[in-house]
Amino acid sequence: MEEKQSNAARTIGVVMLVTLIGKVLGLYRDRLLAIHYSVGMEASAFFTASRIPRVFFDAVFASAVASCFIPVFSEYLEKKGKEEAHRFACAFITLIGLVTAALSLLGMAFPGPLVALFADYSDPNTVALAASLTRVMFPTVFFSGIAFSLVGVLQAQDHFFTPALMSTASNLVIIGYFLFLDRIWGIYGLAVAYLVGWFLQGVIHAPSLRQIRFRYRPRLEFRTEGMKKVVALMAPVMVSSWVQPINLVISSRFGSRLLDGGGVSVMEYSNNLYLVITGVFILSVTNVIFPRLSRLTAGGAETAFRDTLRQTMHTSLFFVLPMTAGLMAVSHTLISLVYGGGEFDAFSVDITATALFWLSLGMTGYAVQNILSRAYFARQDGRGPLVAGALSILSNLVLCRMLTGPLGITGLALASTLSSTLYAILLLIPLERGGAGILDTSMVWDLARMVLASVATGLGAWWVLRALSGILPAGKMGEVLSLGCSALTGVAIYVLLAAVFRLQEVRLVLSSISNRKRG
Repeated sequence: MEEKQSNAARTIGVVMLVTLIGKVLGLYRDRLLAIHYSVGMEASAFFTASRIPRVFFDAVFASAVASCFIPVFSEYLEKKGKEEAHRFACAFITLIGLVTAALSLLGMAFPGPLVALFADYSDPNTVALAASLTRVMFPTVFFSGIAFSLVGVLQAQDHFFTPALMSTASNLVIIGYFLFLDRIWGIYGLAVAYLVGWFLQGVIHAPSLRQIRFRYRPRLEFRTEGMKKVVALMAPVMVSSWVQPINLVISSRFGSRLLDGGGVSVMEYSNNLYLVITGVFILSVTNVIFPRLSRLTAGGAETAFRDTLRQTMHTSLFFVLPMTAGLMAVSHTLISLVYGGGEFDAFSVDITATALFWLSLGMTGYAVQNILSRAYFARQDGRGPLVAGALSILSNLVLCRMLTGPLGITGLALASTLSSTLYAILLLIPLERGGAGILDTSMVWDLARMVLASVATGLGAWWVLRALSGILPAGKMGEVLSLGCSALTGVAIYVLLAAVFRLQEVRLVLSSISNRKRG
């Protein structure tokens, strides 16, 4: 058991490191975009155009791949062997390819109505530019469908390295464009660079696919047992997976009414940075744990399933809670460091930092919903997430209407945070009633200790940041030094209090160090 936990932890660590590299490159990519375009008309149009195909893919196909294909593919591997599993995978990829190609052509043919759905710009030039860029970028739906299908084949067979490299490949292409070609081809060339980046996200999997001896051959076998199971599971899972993309549409539409349309860019910059910080950890964990949960379900190992889910939740919250407090404490300085400069002026920094501050409060809800939704999907159960997701979307719409008017960007970010937290709570309640035992007495006490330690962490990081503001030199170097000192202070406070509270993650680390010394 300890060896399996050690292997899982090692795999998560490697995936997290590779994902972190990609996310850091993504931050640099966004910084270049901010410096070149700030929160102006071109930036708003570009963010809307890039979001439209992404939302369509997330709403329709990401759920099919991540939540329907992997459990059924894992079941094939367990019960019918690799050859039949690969045959089923080829049929699935063929279906996804045909549907995404058709959808890409439709999106390219009718970009105008899509832009009108996603944004409510008062400037006709912004609308026209967004429509043109949408036409260029919509084939990303096809490239994403193929790439994520291949990711499902690899992750179900415990190959996580090249899937984690996907964002690195695409970000390097886009960064290269900014550095060498943006002055020549401008915003339209940037759209093409994004398209090339997504194409490479599929190509990069070729070596790993050869390693597992997977060869794609087109198969029009859509009436097999596996395909019927995927289609039957897709409907409820698909609707439940609409939560994030639909909430993005709601946020984008309300954001387009703020700051002369600049609210779209503000939310995109802050949300991207937020997802880098929380996503590196949470997505690394869920990408590794989900295939394991699917195999445990296929093998009928219910006790091991519950133990894995409970331990994943405990460890995730151990890291996410202090990250939340720390991010709230340093939000302004972090935004200034990452995006500040060029066209991204002091006002842009202030308003984006405000959005990041309030978005950070939703980090725990984001983490919990990602983990628990994977538990439902591993069991091939989409009903629970369907109900919870519908209520989350409704709450986000109501909160946006209530809060955006009087509070502006703050209200928009707060609506996102509250709806995400509600979604997590609504996923947790049925699992607890079903005997998952996540919130047992031990977990509740540990959670209280984590919250207390996290509050101390945030206050310590904020105090150090404030104390150093008048001492260190202005500019990027001063921001780097102040953020580094506040981060080290926060980590030291959290580790010290976690040791005092005897939280199990600290005990495991100390035990591992002790064993290595004895070895």
